[in-house]
Amino acid sequence: MSSKKIAKLKKEVAPFEKTDTKASIIQLFNTLGPLVVLWYAAYLSLSISYWITLPLLIVTSGFVIRTFIIFHDCCHQSFFKSRLANDIIGTITGVLTLVPYQQWKQTHSIHHATSSNLDKRGTGDMWILTVEEYKEASIWKKIAYRVYRNPLVMFGIGPIAVFLIEYRFNRKQAKRKERINTYITNISIVALYSLLIWAIGWQAFLLIQGPVFFVSGLLGIWLFYVQHQFEDSYFEHDEEWSYVQAAVDGSSFYKLPKLLQWITGNIGYHHVHHLSPRVPNYNLEKAHEATPPLQKATTITVMTSLKSLRYRLWDESKKTFVSYKDVKEIVDNKLMERNPQKPQLK
Repeated sequence: MSSKKIAKLKKEVAPFEKTDTKASIIQLFNTLGPLVVLWYAAYLSLSISYWITLPLLIVTSGFVIRTFIIFHDCCHQSFFKSRLANDIIGTITGVLTLVPYQQWKQTHSIHHATSSNLDKRGTGDMWILTVEEYKEASIWKKIAYRVYRNPLVMFGIGPIAVFLIEYRFNRKQAKRKERINTYITNISIVALYSLLIWAIGWQAFLLIQGPVFFVSGLLGIWLFYVQHQFEDSYFEHDEEWSYVQAAVDGSSFYKLPKLLQWITGNIGYHHVHHLSPRVPNYNLEKAHEATPPLQKATTITVMTSLKSLRYRLWDESKKTFVSYKDVKEIVDNKLMERNPQKPQLK
């Protein structure tokens, strides 16, 4: 994409970067209000039947995802005009979603600056190896990678490993402000959970918060996974990498049913978000609809997104994700080309 086209694209999206304080406040109320009400309703339903409780918990998990989108916008300073307001609401929603605000803000900004850059992987993203890297890896690295990329591990153990354990600790390179924020988040989580356990008992608390935490964590990891890992994604080395192409070609348009689109805060318009992180979540769809070039982004649906579960490695030669089986077939074909079988003499 030429520099003129890039400048034009950014200019077309710029008007949607404007924060609407009224819309942000309304979103706070229609997100945190239902979250509290549904959580309490789930508690009351325990005295009737857990089969009534479970559907309520799934819906509650959806509002945790929506809360995380508010947290996410605060990290980009796009939810409120005031930096202080973003920091306060970001820290509070971080407690509710178990994510330290300043830590995630730092790692996520690195993710945006390096997304799809093969030479700058490792911070704020998921572990991805290229076909060549995988073939040259040691047996232990291959095993570790296979375990990490296994859907049962990624979406089953992932929520516990990431949200419950990893985010409780500071990064080695964390500065004082980030470290203090992590401590405040952890103390606030302990205080909130202790209060709830005191109020309703530890058993009721686990029966409610356990499923809410797991389902919302699983869905959160899924959204992050599927929006960058689709068949014809974009990955390049640093010298050829383009921020705009990484945004438009390396991030998908996850076209969800309207209800799911609302509950996930329009994050399916991920290509718009990566092009311009300052666009508030409630303006993402508007920016997409008003900007024709953005409508050319790869569109995936709930059904087609399930194919991404078989994607394991990035094939640099074909510019596409492949499975382990695909890699084995490629290797076998190359071996046959190098060592063709001689015809048998009769």
